[in-house]
Amino acid sequence: MPNSRRSPRARRVVAALAGLAAVTLAACSAPTDTGTGSATSPGDDRPVVLTTFTVLADIARNVGGDHVRVESITKVGAEIHGYEPTPGDLRRAAEADLVLDNGLGLEAWFGRFVDGLDVPHVVASDGVETIALGDDTSPEHQGEANPHAWMSPVNGQLYAHNVADALADLDPEHADDYQAAAQDYAADLRDVQDELTAALDTLPPQHRVLVTCEGAFSYLARDAGLTEQYLWAVNAEQQATPRQVGETVDLVRDDDVPAVFCESTVSDKAMRQVVAETGTTFGGTLYVDSLSAPDGPVPTYLELLRHDTDLIVAGLTGQTGTGEGTT
Repeated sequence: MPNSRRSPRARRVVAALAGLAAVTLAACSAPTDTGTGSATSPGDDRPVVLTTFTVLADIARNVGGDHVRVESITKVGAEIHGYEPTPGDLRRAAEADLVLDNGLGLEAWFGRFVDGLDVPHVVASDGVETIALGDDTSPEHQGEANPHAWMSPVNGQLYAHNVADALADLDPEHADDYQAAAQDYAADLRDVQDELTAALDTLPPQHRVLVTCEGAFSYLARDAGLTEQYLWAVNAEQQATPRQVGETVDLVRDDDVPAVFCESTVSDKAMRQVVAETGTTFGGTLYVDSLSAPDGPVPTYLELLRHDTDLIVAGLTGQTGTGEGTT
């Protein structure tokens, strides 16, 4: 069939696969089924919204409701920072009506992924008041924006409204529905934020310290009035230096920090060393870059936030039981 008679989606598939050959070759050894479903489904003519990771997909589903079909490029449990797109991902993106990404440098692979795609894409974190990532223990990230803005329920409200605006532009017929859903969703997020700050309100200043493996909680810490300490800036490193471990040990000892934490997508070995050297409690496993399966502990974004805030409150207020967590 001549190219001039191809459908717009078909032309985008051809252009994407041709223009992104380098990404395809780099990803050929990776599994091809990396998303949560195909971007094409016979008989379903709803707009297809493709997100870069599962947290964004859940936000889009809550805002979009039944008017759109939402897919995630990465699966539950996936590490987003160093993801390698597959040929199947490229086809799905080319067939989508809208692509949503986090921005702020989270998806290092995203620029070359969308290069050449004739598909609109929106940055969900647009308008966030950013926090710089990196300190003297990780100078390679000095000055970069911390990408984990969604970990604050305050920022999550902005994400919801940005997604609503994007969907309204894509599907003006249902714009009022999207805006109303975003308002309701933002109210749920405000409740999570209020519960967190109220629960931490009685903590003494020296215990208002959040110690994690990755520096993924800067926004949550800022909005909850906590000081943040982490072993590495982003999970692309996933290995703490002796200096980083030593400085964390010193802080935990000096401030008598009640509990420390690590994230689900990385090993907690280094943080266990901090626990062994200080006698503090391992407060448990936090979730950041991915939701869990439906029968897991954090199948939705709201449940991810509630899980993490409950663990943090329990740990810092001395309510953590055994201190055992996922290794």
